[in-house]
Amino acid sequence: MLRRFALYGFLKNQRYFEPFLLLVFLEKGLDYFQIGLLIGFREACVNLMEIPSGAAADLYGRRRSMLLSFAAYIVSFALFATAQGMATLASAMFLFAIGEAFRSGTHKAMILDWLNRQNRSDERTRVYGFTRSWSKIGAALSVLIAAGLVFWTGRYATIFWFSIPPYLLAMVNFLGYPRERHRPAGHRVSLRKTASHLKSSLADAFRNARIRRLVLESSAFEGAFRAGKDYLQPVLQQVAVGIPILVSLPANRRSALLIGLVYAVLHLFSSLSALNAYRLAGARGGEDGGSALLWGGVLVVYLVLVPAFHLEILPLAVIGFVALAAAQSLWRPMIISRFHRCAPPGREATVLSIESQSASGATMILAPVVGFLVERTGFASIGITGVVLAALILLGFYTRR
Repeated sequence: MLRRFALYGFLKNQRYFEPFLLLVFLEKGLDYFQIGLLIGFREACVNLMEIPSGAAADLYGRRRSMLLSFAAYIVSFALFATAQGMATLASAMFLFAIGEAFRSGTHKAMILDWLNRQNRSDERTRVYGFTRSWSKIGAALSVLIAAGLVFWTGRYATIFWFSIPPYLLAMVNFLGYPRERHRPAGHRVSLRKTASHLKSSLADAFRNARIRRLVLESSAFEGAFRAGKDYLQPVLQQVAVGIPILVSLPANRRSALLIGLVYAVLHLFSSLSALNAYRLAGARGGEDGGSALLWGGVLVVYLVLVPAFHLEILPLAVIGFVALAAAQSLWRPMIISRFHRCAPPGREATVLSIESQSASGATMILAPVVGFLVERTGFASIGITGVVLAALILLGFYTRR
C-alpha cells in the first residue's frame, strides 16, 4: 500500500497550472484583489464542506469520497481552461473546492488507518513524510512539464487540459485500495447518523484543549502560507524581465523558464524536508518541539521578506519563498501526527478535516486581505502578515511552558 499511497501523491500533484495560477488569472484580466476574492471564495466553499465531507468519508467510505473528489477536480479543470468571466471562474472554484474538501483529510485518514491495522502507528510522521516526499517529487516534475507546455503553447490557461489525464490515472489507482474494514456487516448509514457523528466529533474535538490549540496553530501557519505563496509567480515574472540571456524571448516564455526552474528546486527541497521531518521531531524530543523550532525559523523568513520587498531585492524574496515551502513540508507531517494523537478512534478523518477546515478558514479571510494590501501597498504586506501570526503562535508556545 505504501507504493499506492506514494503514487497517489505523485499523481495528485500533476497540477500543471499550479505554478502559473496567478498568471492565469492576470492573463484573464483580473487584478490582485479579485484574485484574492476568488481564492477566498474557494476556501469558504472548502470550509463549508470540509468537516461534513470528513464525516461522510468515515461513514460512507473513504475510497468513494476520493473518487468523487477527483471527478470534481476534472470538471473544474475544464471550466478553468475555458472560463472568461468571474462567474464561470467562481463555478470552477466551487468544483475545485469539492475536490479539496473530499480529498484533504480523507486520504490522510486512510494512511493512518492502514498504519493502525499494521500495528505501525509509531511510524506516523515517517510514513506520512515518505508519501509527502513523493508528492513533492511529483510536483517538481509537474513544474518542469508545465514550463515546457507554456513555452510550447505560449499561453497559461491551456495547461489545465493537460492536468486531466493524470487525475484519471489517480482514479484507477484508487480502485486498487482495500475496501474499508471498520464498518460492521449490515452497517447502514443515514443523514441522521452522519449529522450525529459530525456533532459528536465536533464536541469531542473542541472539548479537548490540545486540539483547540492545534487548530489555532494550523490556521496561522497554513493561512499565512497559502495566502502568500502564489505571489512568488509575479515576483519571478518581474525577475525574468531583467535577465539579459532571456531578453529575446516573449514575456510569457521567459517567465515559464524561470518559474519552471525555481519551482522545481522548491519542490525538491520540500520533498527532502518532508522525508526528514521525523528526524527533526526526534532531535527535538517529539513533534511539539520540532514544530516550535520551525515556527522560529518561519518568523525569521517572514522578517527577511519585508525589507526584501521594500528594497526590491527580489532574488532574496525568491529564496524566502523557497524556504517557507521547505518549512511547510517539514511542518505538515508533524502537525498531522499531533492531530492524530488527539483523535478519538473511528473519527480520524473528521478530526483531520477539522484541521483542514481551520486552514481553509484562515486562508478564506487572509487571501482577500493580502490581495487588497498587495494591490495598494506592495508585496511587503505578505511578510508583515506572516510576522504577526508567527510571533503570536511562538508567544503561545512559550507561555504554555
